[in-house]
Amino acid sequence: MQGSAIDHARYYAALLLLMTAPGGMLYWFSIHPFIAFWRRIGPPATIAIHFVFMAVLASLAVLLRGPLLAVQFGTQAWLIVLAVPVFALSIVLRIQVSRHLTSRILSGIAELAPDRNPAPLLTKGPFARVRNPRYLQIMLAILAFALFSDYLAGYVVFAASIVILRIVIRMEEKELRARFGKAYDDYCTRVPRLVPKLHPERAQ
Repeated sequence: MQGSAIDHARYYAALLLLMTAPGGMLYWFSIHPFIAFWRRIGPPATIAIHFVFMAVLASLAVLLRGPLLAVQFGTQAWLIVLAVPVFALSIVLRIQVSRHLTSRILSGIAELAPDRNPAPLLTKGPFARVRNPRYLQIMLAILAFALFSDYLAGYVVFAASIVILRIVIRMEEKELRARFGKAYDDYCTRVPRLVPKLHPERAQ
């Protein structure tokens, strides 16, 4: 591939986004609507099956990188400058979320085996400002990669992430409401779904 260092960086950023984001989003899009089935399968087999699926998607992205990355809009300095704080914000949010979400929750084990891995209703830290900081962080990271790379495929992935993750959030909210009942309803009245509050209220 000919071009400058920044062109190479943009290209590989777009390719990395195609290799990782679709599989990561579809993981949760698969888990939530079929949670009863995956619980019967069990966490190890479920994660292994999805890992193979994500590896296949990543491989396809590499194999089809030519047509997938055929449309790009060139190096735009202002987009690169904009991508930096967006990505930095996603990193900060990721660090804050990781202080409250264990690896078992992040991998879905707590949902696949709730009896053996009970998870509390999280209402502190970033969860006091927004109900879904993890998904917000993912959207911000995808947006940062899309802006930096400035490939059509990156913007398509970002648009898809908005649709897919909002559907996933709705499904996850249904599960949380069934698990925590009125406590979750009260939480929803205080804290917005995706747009963080500047001044979070304390839980009642």
